[in-house]
Amino acid sequence: MSVTQPPSSLLNNDRPVLVTGAAGFLGSNMVDRLLLDGKKVIGMDSYQTGAPSNLRHLQDNASFTMIQHNIQNPIPTLPPLQAIYHLACPASPPQYQKDPVDTLDTAYQGSRNLLTLAQQHGCRILLSSTSEVYGSPKEHPQPESYWGHVNPFGPRACYDEGKRAAEALAWAYQQPPRNVDVRIARIFNTYGPRLAPGDGRVVSSFVKTALDGAPLVITGDGSATRSFQYVDDCIRGFVALMEVESVPGPINIGNDVEISLTELAGVVGRVVQQVTGQNISEIEYRARPIDDPPMRRPDLTLAKRTLGWAPVVDLEEGLLKTVQWQLDERAWKKTVDAK
Repeated sequence: MSVTQPPSSLLNNDRPVLVTGAAGFLGSNMVDRLLLDGKKVIGMDSYQTGAPSNLRHLQDNASFTMIQHNIQNPIPTLPPLQAIYHLACPASPPQYQKDPVDTLDTAYQGSRNLLTLAQQHGCRILLSSTSEVYGSPKEHPQPESYWGHVNPFGPRACYDEGKRAAEALAWAYQQPPRNVDVRIARIFNTYGPRLAPGDGRVVSSFVKTALDGAPLVITGDGSATRSFQYVDDCIRGFVALMEVESVPGPINIGNDVEISLTELAGVVGRVVQQVTGQNISEIEYRARPIDDPPMRRPDLTLAKRTLGWAPVVDLEEGLLKTVQWQLDERAWKKTVDAK
């Protein structure tokens, strides 16, 4: 693995696939899937939130090349591409709220740069959107036809409206004269290996604090609901979305099993106890953040009908793998620190 321009060998072989955000949670898992499918892959990441350690297992993989680059800037010259998976953008509130303008720049200018790249290469592009485009929903569950209920003037707006702007760009690039083949995945809460313990998203935070033996912190009274999908299901959804001949528009990629945050805390506690023998952690309730949605569940009718795709990993199975990954990461970091 390198952090330079793609090697000349890629120019004379099958067209590679570009993955932006390749060192991040979804991106690194996407890279693994594409390599498993026999693709040559170019990864791109600014390392703003992504971690090089997520790709350490690919250090000697000749089919993978890594480029350090911020997609807000013009994309460097690349060999002819087969496809683009655009997965680059901070996705947790603590991350995207650190610098709201930077988040908006990534969502809009970064997406524009990649849509232009897809046009230049004549290749299909997947745009990673989000269930946050639905905001605090007035329709439940949320179908793709629902336009959303989003506050454009608040701490979450940089991400929510940034992704809505990216979708608007995608629609515009699909029209003549550009005619770019764009696939839009509206991703619902995803968890699993390589979602950093300090990321700020609820599953990774719950697992980390449970392993620490600290109280699990819930913002709000715990009645808010989410629908959690395991990362492997999400990646399968991306592949299905890119491989199908045509789509009517954005597609929800998520799990339609809904659970309250208090219930989730209980499941995480039981799984951690099962794996480690530690006692189930206590729960601590704190103030609910501004504009935090009270509910979220995807209508998957369109994904099932159009892609022949549905999630298959249940919550406890996914959490077992997530807990084990965090334990393995702790052991690896201790080894690195000891050197």
